[in-house]
Amino acid sequence: MSTLAELFAGSDEAAINFNELYVLPLQELKEKVSSLAVEIELPPAPIREEIFDLLFEACLEKKQPVEISAILEVTEDGHGFLLQEKDNYRLRAQSPLVPAALIKRFGLKTGHLVQGFIHPKMELSTCPIVIQIDKVMNGDPEEASRIMPFTELVPYYPLDRIYLETNADVEWDNVSMRVVDLVSPIGFGQRGLIVAPPRTGKTVLQQAIARALRVNNPNAHLIVLLVDERPEEVTDFRRQVPDSEVIASTFDESAESHVHAAEIVIEKARRMVECNQDVVILLDSITRLARAYNATMPNSGKILSGGVEATALQRPKRFFGSARNIEGGGSLTILGTALVETGSKMDEVIFEEFKGTGNMELHLDRELSNKRIFPALDFEKSGTRKEELLYHPDELNKIYSLRRSLKGVPPVEAMEMFIQRVRKTKNNPEFLVGLGR
Repeated sequence: MSTLAELFAGSDEAAINFNELYVLPLQELKEKVSSLAVEIELPPAPIREEIFDLLFEACLEKKQPVEISAILEVTEDGHGFLLQEKDNYRLRAQSPLVPAALIKRFGLKTGHLVQGFIHPKMELSTCPIVIQIDKVMNGDPEEASRIMPFTELVPYYPLDRIYLETNADVEWDNVSMRVVDLVSPIGFGQRGLIVAPPRTGKTVLQQAIARALRVNNPNAHLIVLLVDERPEEVTDFRRQVPDSEVIASTFDESAESHVHAAEIVIEKARRMVECNQDVVILLDSITRLARAYNATMPNSGKILSGGVEATALQRPKRFFGSARNIEGGGSLTILGTALVETGSKMDEVIFEEFKGTGNMELHLDRELSNKRIFPALDFEKSGTRKEELLYHPDELNKIYSLRRSLKGVPPVEAMEMFIQRVRKTKNNPEFLVGLGR
């Protein structure tokens, strides 16, 4: 590898950025490649793989380096591959191979962001090969093995609050986020369940949370993970939150695809938290993810009610359990939707297994949504554990007073009254000050 790296090290040519080319549509890719300094003769109707093969060959002849930045997946054999966000972290023909020697040298793990240089396909190889690593997680690769592992970091209750209230032009967004702030506050490191029957507005609520996060907490890294979703909803999410990372595995893909996307996302998030970053994952849905894990499990003969394998929920619990606030470090926040009232016994079993594992719950109510009252939150069932660590003491007393005043009121009437009062005020401080009057 060092010999190959030296071949390009002495080149005076500027490096070609693989990432910039890889995200381009086919027509733009052809135009961009034709304008590069290297001379390439494209066939009449080239496919993407052919274009990159020809580009790599031309770069090799001219000794022009090709740089890449992507997420590493380490295989059981010890070598790895660099996966792109554009592909939802799936393995493609152009995914560069990372030799086991480099992985051992720097102590690399799945989820690491790796930057380096790649070499074209060699004899007997089917993909490009990474020949040099310059950065790992935007730092010195030699330091990667010295970072404290995620499992050794000390978890604690969320202390830093994530405010969702904004000055949004969309009134529904702001009212909904103000209601969530008051009913069930969210902090960095929260492990939250959005418990939702079908057609109660869970997707729209998650989109509003994502937009509020980008406005109020631009330094936090937001990942939206859509599992077993409709393709049009994936497109809509990407358009609603264009500056976030949206990873999707749609319903027409295999359970293995769902599981793989989730595994790469959670490992990437863990590596970022190890580097003291705040990461927020919005998962839709944890129920469908658990179904996918169940479908990929070998038959052990131990089946729970609903057709759930006895050990199938260990890995989705590991995913959800990764959410935590780290003492003196970063945080991983996961807000996942749990489907209920679907008529599926399996979904009931999955929800019962996850109920109580979170430290925050938002319950959506079908009766409220049927009456077009949004957000359709069940005021009594929704809440956050250790909420006193997130609320200001004066705010906490006001919230307790509000909950006592609505105790015993039918859920539909209580929420309708609550939302009407929220709408009459400009912001939550004004609303809370007015409660005592």
